[in-house]
Amino acid sequence: MPKYNSSNMSEVAKTAADISDSVKGSWLADKIKKYRTYIISIAIALGVGVLGGIITSLGMPRFSQLTQPPLSPPPFLFPIVWTVLYTLMGIGAARIYIKNDKKLSKELLIYAVQLFFNFFWTVFFFGFGAYLFSFIWIAALWALVLAMIISFYKKDKISGLIQIPYLLWLAFAAYLNFGIYLLNR
Repeated sequence: MPKYNSSNMSEVAKTAADISDSVKGSWLADKIKKYRTYIISIAIALGVGVLGGIITSLGMPRFSQLTQPPLSPPPFLFPIVWTVLYTLMGIGAARIYIKNDKKLSKELLIYAVQLFFNFFWTVFFFGFGAYLFSFIWIAALWALVLAMIISFYKKDKISGLIQIPYLLWLAFAAYLNFGIYLLNR
């Protein structure tokens, strides 16, 4: 057993500090990388939402003149709900990305395609006022989100489960979309 004295105690303390720093450094580096992935992923999803919000605001004068179907929520509710949903999408996508060792995958391809469909639904509905086409488009979006949920769930249960509110909201949005089409032909 080695003997420790005042001359080699500083050496032992330095070695212990070095080991502690390397453990902390790698743990901290991993946490920073993990959160950076979440921040970027959520920002991408919210970015799609912000762009859609701009298009929505441009179409609001026409939209406000339309007859609304029963159960139409007040306009202030939409940005709140969509912000929560885009955040959940970003969290789910980040978890999948991390589970895939930061590689693109089938799950993330489905995610990207549904984001594309999500964005362009806004263009068709609010930008062009193509309500029937928008309803068909949102039905396709709903199917893509269902496929995304299933693929996410297989890779990471939480990522799949947190997308269920999105699927439910899309079903409600499809009802509103079809109602607007029927009431404003």
